[in-house]
Amino acid sequence: MCLYRVLVLSVFLSITQAVDRSNFKTCDQSAFCSRQRAMKPGQSSYTALLETLELSDSHLTVQLLNNNNKVLLLLELYRLQGNMTRVKINELKPIKARYEVPDVLITDPPTELMSVVAQDEHRVVLSLGGEDWRLILSAQPFRLDIMEGPQVLLSLNSRGLLAFEQLRIRKDTAPTSGEEEEAEEEVDQPGMWEETFKTHADTKPNGPSSISLDFSLPGVEHVYGIPEHADGLRLKNTDGGDPYRLYNLDVFQYELFNPMALYGAVPVLLSHNTHRTMGLFWLNAAETWVDVSSGQGSSEVPQTDVRWISESGIIDVFIMLGPRPNDVFTQYSSLTGTQAFPPLSSLAYHQCRWNYNDQEDVSAVDQGFDEHDIPYDFIWLDIEHTDGKRYFTWDNNKFPQPKDMLQGLLDKRRKMVTIVDPHIKVDSSYKIHTEIRSRGYYIKNKDGGDYEGWCWPGNAGYPDFTNPEMRKWWASMFAYDQYEGSMENLYTWNDMNEPSVFNGPEVTMHKDALHGPWEHRDIHNLYGFYVQMATAEGQIQRSGGLERPFVLTRAFFAGSQRYGAVWTGDNAAEWGHLKMSIPMCLSLGLVGISFCGADVGGFFKTPSAELLVRWYQAGAYQPFFRAHAHLDTPRREPWLFGPDNTALIREAVRQRYTLLPYWYLQFYHAQRTGQPVMRPLWVEYPEDIATFSIDNEFLIGRDLLVHPVTDERSSGVTAYLPGNGEVWYDVHTFQRHDGAQNLSIPVTMSSIPVFQRGGSIICRKNRVRRSSSCMENDPYTLYVALDSQGKAEGEIYIDDGHTFKHKTDKQFIHRRLSFTANSLSSSDLSPDSQFTTASWVEQVNILGAQKPDAVTLTTTDGGESSVEFEFDPDTAVLTLRKPGVNAGVNWTLHLR
Repeated sequence: MCLYRVLVLSVFLSITQAVDRSNFKTCDQSAFCSRQRAMKPGQSSYTALLETLELSDSHLTVQLLNNNNKVLLLLELYRLQGNMTRVKINELKPIKARYEVPDVLITDPPTELMSVVAQDEHRVVLSLGGEDWRLILSAQPFRLDIMEGPQVLLSLNSRGLLAFEQLRIRKDTAPTSGEEEEAEEEVDQPGMWEETFKTHADTKPNGPSSISLDFSLPGVEHVYGIPEHADGLRLKNTDGGDPYRLYNLDVFQYELFNPMALYGAVPVLLSHNTHRTMGLFWLNAAETWVDVSSGQGSSEVPQTDVRWISESGIIDVFIMLGPRPNDVFTQYSSLTGTQAFPPLSSLAYHQCRWNYNDQEDVSAVDQGFDEHDIPYDFIWLDIEHTDGKRYFTWDNNKFPQPKDMLQGLLDKRRKMVTIVDPHIKVDSSYKIHTEIRSRGYYIKNKDGGDYEGWCWPGNAGYPDFTNPEMRKWWASMFAYDQYEGSMENLYTWNDMNEPSVFNGPEVTMHKDALHGPWEHRDIHNLYGFYVQMATAEGQIQRSGGLERPFVLTRAFFAGSQRYGAVWTGDNAAEWGHLKMSIPMCLSLGLVGISFCGADVGGFFKTPSAELLVRWYQAGAYQPFFRAHAHLDTPRREPWLFGPDNTALIREAVRQRYTLLPYWYLQFYHAQRTGQPVMRPLWVEYPEDIATFSIDNEFLIGRDLLVHPVTDERSSGVTAYLPGNGEVWYDVHTFQRHDGAQNLSIPVTMSSIPVFQRGGSIICRKNRVRRSSSCMENDPYTLYVALDSQGKAEGEIYIDDGHTFKHKTDKQFIHRRLSFTANSLSSSDLSPDSQFTTASWVEQVNILGAQKPDAVTLTTTDGGESSVEFEFDPDTAVLTLRKPGVNAGVNWTLHLR
């Protein structure tokens, strides 16, 4: 236990200050990265052997020859449905199979016919559909160009940085044939067969296996994506510094504006200019570095070059050709799936701390929210709620009656989340451990024994979640008769799933650990993806497939959006971290993960009252809204900072609750279309250059623009309102502003600058209760913001808020709201669906209106009645009171 205490003490010491960079590699300290980065552009060693070209209905294959070592690679090209191209490169005859990422793609992507347009000894020209779309395969040196007419959209290997280290037998361990000797002419370099970082040795039985490929994007100056990094939205030039790193790591109190790896990795990059948006999806789960170089291409045209470097696996890249931002989102979601449609309650406010002490503490905090009239839906328990960090258990002294505690929350229509981490205490009396060990489900070390490392419980084993049988068993542990004390209102948080190993290299698992036939180095970035997958499946199974799960994860990969929510990890109570929460979540939304948030108030350190208030105000307008704090920080429940600050926080939280119908509608669209919920301005205004670098404000859907106050002692902010000819309305004052301007906004501590787009209709529920479930049948207020033509459109979506019946039984309401020619109407967008609601329309506020002489309501039964109204000439707001019509039926309001 002495070693364990030292390790835990070192962890706690490290969290009192910024991250210790020396614990994590730079590119120079990573043998494969430094080896690959030493390559010089313009010296490609690969030739495409066009005489080997074969074209079938589904794809093209051609061999690539490495002229230096005579090793052959196989290039596969696929034209995919939806304006995408897939490029795969692997060894033609590897000595053993190389890892290809499973389970991330939701299906084998459907292909379209590809035809040869022209061919000679130097190149092949292929049609990608239509007269203008071409793919040119050049032989010497090997290069691919995707063209639209005369314009090069993207070039692959134009800089000659394709590199593919073939698997080989180590010279000093086995004799080689003449052919193998020819293929091994390269001189071994340090780190190829073994590498040491600090005290950790990484044995490499397969030797060097890294891959690299470059892409050039003519005409592009702005690229985005490849989260997770604590950096601005627009990716920076990495020339002269470290590349962006994608390697899931447990990083305590990360630094800002840094390309260091963090908890998750999504290898998707988007490029954007005024003419086109495109995407690159690099499907590889090994440690990956991404170089970004922006400058001038030929003819002084701007160009961005992107180079991907991965430690192992194959090259498998999807080129998504847009051309519009929404097209790229659709293309990517067709590959990896859309954001899971969450329970409505999970979009409300979550209260968390490491750790609420016991059942009495939970009850007191719960009661505190009621006493101070602040709504919340979820209270969370961290690792201290367990019996000695044994997950799926409760501390019998502190939480002796968990079902009573959960029932008390359920009676108030509230819920709880408990943490379930993937490090399992090695203890022969612990059922979870003994079951996993007896079934052989633990990850193995390089010698074949169970891999063990140190984490919160002390000595821990790590389940092999890449094994489908392990995932199936893990899911079964969430059944109510297995997870003792659990109930239907208990949900799950997967933390430390990078995986975190306190005594491992870079605080994670040794790369030579084994997942069946594969080394951990091959699958590392997938581990958290699989943990969340198995947990979400467990929640679904426990309800007999009826209930939607809610699972929060810290580690993630491409496709993680299918299983729940993500948060930005161990941030700090600093203004810079508040600011950074915006671009971090925007970056995640661009690559499919819409359900993102940051710990409100900052996890580490202690926020000032001003910072805490401002963070609540910002968090209330981000998709995942949770307050969280470190064990050693003072308590910070919303009512502990004086009545004035309590009132400010209460108002921010209440604003979130009134907007829940709008948030729910956005997530409904996200799970149908793949469009991000929280999105950069350029997504909706792709031709407006002024939006391309903005990351201190954002859109929720199309119709709400938010510019949180993120500076200390701020007396004003400047918000950019996009859209030439558009209008925007301040949602608090209803003041109208023209688009395409920088608007100076004076602010006080109560200010949350939010604007509704003219031409939109947003539904709110203004009767805020103690939880979202208590508001289920409450009435709606419609906010109709007229555009310059006096028109507006919007939608309303209603279902039961928590089951899959919207999908399995079409139990939902989806209606279009339209204001035109002085009439507001509601019409059915899904006439074959079946659902009823008790909610009704209580009020309609029309912004930018003129005073009518009369307002009448007509319904489908032919009934007509007059409606009371008030008009405020100072704000040009027309208020229609109590139309009294059900929210799920057809109706029209006429302004005469």
